Amino acid sequence: MALREQSYLILLALTDGPLHGYAIVTAVRCISDDRVRLAAGTLYGALDRLGHDGLVTVSGEEVINGRHRRYYQLTEAGHGVLAEETERLERLAQTARARLRAPRPQPGMGAA
Repeated sequence: MALREQSYLILLALTDGPLHGYAIVTAVRCISDDRVRLAAGTLYGALDRLGHDGLVTVSGEEVINGRHRRYYQLTEAGHGVLAEETERLERLAQTARARLRAPRPQPGMGAA
């Protein structure tokens, strides 16, 4: 199962244990070197899809300073999908590195 980049990063963020929404957003920014910034709607839409697919689950809820906080955790299925996607991406990166090392055809030297 190929994952969208945002879903992949969310699952990766949850490998350290259960996190609430803001902590997931922060972890994704860190993991992606500040390249991916999840908006709340994007995050919770992705968490709903990942939950529906059985890849994450709600592990707990609490209220802090009057604000509801829900924690999400990676399921065993989510861990497996994350591992498979990581392997797929690694194979893709290996292919890309090999192609980048190959001599580049010169202009006008292509097949007729």
